Amino acid sequence: MNTTYAIDLSLKPTTFDLWHVCLASTVVLLSLILIALLLAMVVSLVRCKNRPKAHSIQQATQVPEPVVKIVEKIVEVEKLVYAPVPEPVILKESTPDAALQLLALLQKDARFIDFIKEDISSYSDADVGVAARVVHEGCNKTINEHFSLGAIRSEEEGAEIALPQGFDASAVRLTGNVVGSAPFKGTLLHRGWQVTDVRLAKLTQGHNAKIIAAAEVEL
Repeated sequence: MNTTYAIDLSLKPTTFDLWHVCLASTVVLLSLILIALLLAMVVSLVRCKNRPKAHSIQQATQVPEPVVKIVEKIVEVEKLVYAPVPEPVILKESTPDAALQLLALLQKDARFIDFIKEDISSYSDADVGVAARVVHEGCNKTINEHFSLGAIRSEEEGAEIALPQGFDASAVRLTGNVVGSAPFKGTLLHRGWQVTDVRLAKLTQGHNAKIIAAAEVEL
């Protein structure tokens, strides 16, 4: 014999027994747990959204090492570009009066201009030697009278000398195989000359220094 049970789902309980109380409590507890889980998920999402921003700010404040090197090179280039401009070289204005006065003295004492301008191709070596001796004696007299000369280097010619870094290039001229930078070692070929005192007379106003030797007229 088969028995069929029909359940009416539309019926509402009118009384609460222990079973219903436990069921209701379980539903409420599960609802609270679900709400707590949902709140935890929301908080986690908010924190995750804030973390990339803080990380990006930190990355923005930290400059990569290659960029730092590039900036340092740019600063070095700017230092080179904006380095102080060296002072211009001031050239001294020279007047020809002293040189003309010296020529006049050499002409007066040694007949220097006459000897230089003379055509000696037709003269013998003996004649030229005699004239050169006269010119040499007169030039030596003029130089000794109006100038004091001294050797630049005190070593004997042919001696081995050393030139330190920063030596005066205007006083020592390098010859031969010049490679690299000072210090140098070499052989002294010539001691050089330098003027230590000048005793040229002062020219009177109106004197024409271009007249090396006045023309001579015999009456």
